Amino acid sequence: MSSMADETVALAEDSRTARRAACAAVEEFNADYCAVLDDGDLMDWPDFFTEDAFYNITSRENFDHGRPVGLVYCEGRGMLRDRALAIARTSMFGPRYLRHYLSNTRVTGIEPDGTVCATVNYMLIETLAELPEGRLHQAGRMIDRFRPQPDGGLLLSSRIAIYDTLLVPNALVLPV
Repeated sequence: MSSMADETVALAEDSRTARRAACAAVEEFNADYCAVLDDGDLMDWPDFFTEDAFYNITSRENFDHGRPVGLVYCEGRGMLRDRALAIARTSMFGPRYLRHYLSNTRVTGIEPDGTVCATVNYMLIETLAELPEGRLHQAGRMIDRFRPQPDGGLLLSSRIAIYDTLLVPNALVLPV
């Protein structure tokens, strides 16, 4: 019986160690992701996703009621590239700067294929030329699925940004 108990303790410790390692990898991924968006390197943004990725920015109300409608809805890296290109080359909007703040990363599961399921809270501060003091643009949480890559890195296979903010002050231009 002692051997079985020892095995159970060892498996639990392995699980905690795997979650800690996954959490560190997710935090590193998110730091790089935010740096690309905050620095305005929009054309590099789709490279954080798998070819078959899903990306959605939706209100808490829509998410809670199972409505797929969102401010942004993209299926596949191709749609993400199209969105990045449209924003970078064709959209007309006033100059703005964003700062992403992510906190409370939680690994909610690691699937047998290595997919990491995680959540993180986010706050997005926007600074416009006419509002140089900056303001809260969005606050909410992200529900993510990360697929491990052969090089040891992660790519997003799904990111759902669920904003709690009742009103988004301006049109949503840039990704969250």
